[in-house]
Amino acid sequence: MSAVIDLTLFTQAFVTLFVIMDPPGTIPVFLALTSTMSGKQRRRAALQAVGVAFGVIVSFALFGQQLLSYMGISLPALQGAGGLLLLIVAMQLLTGHFENGEATAATAGANVALVPLGTPLLAGPGAIVATMVFVQQAHTVDDWVPAAVAIAVAIVLVHVCLYLAMRFADVLHRVLRDSGVTLITRIAGILLAAIAVQQIADAVLAFAETA
Repeated sequence: MSAVIDLTLFTQAFVTLFVIMDPPGTIPVFLALTSTMSGKQRRRAALQAVGVAFGVIVSFALFGQQLLSYMGISLPALQGAGGLLLLIVAMQLLTGHFENGEATAATAGANVALVPLGTPLLAGPGAIVATMVFVQQAHTVDDWVPAAVAIAVAIVLVHVCLYLAMRFADVLHRVLRDSGVTLITRIAGILLAAIAVQQIADAVLAFAETA
């Protein structure tokens, strides 16, 4: 088995991405962003969000370093930008923006499953940077195939966990009802704001260290 997949790297990648992308923690935010949707629409939104997140993560795993180098963008800059986007979403959650049927883009048919749910909430700067670091780590070993398989399997399994968490969020919605979801929305907004501020602070510190 060790000749097919690097179990150590798989464990590291899976645990790291699971903690950063936080499938259980996405449930209250997902419920808040899809509070005006029916059960069928919510299930479709979960699949779309995970699909977008998976596409973004895989794209950055394959081409992220080349893209950032070509555009002259540093990883701290990407992290800071993602933190600012998350802070905007957090403020919208705290002020009931999404509960009033408003979307991030105030256009008819705007799909919150794509933005902000798919990215930057799921496929955020933390997950992107972590994935790129693991890919760079895989390139440093002589036999890179087991390492590449380990990273690929870890990414797939984390996204499966994300989908299952959001797919069955409907059950939680039926238990909590609208008042409970509103309460969780406010709590999620506070936590998301804290995460956003932490990402911005980490980016500032990274800039300071390289100055």
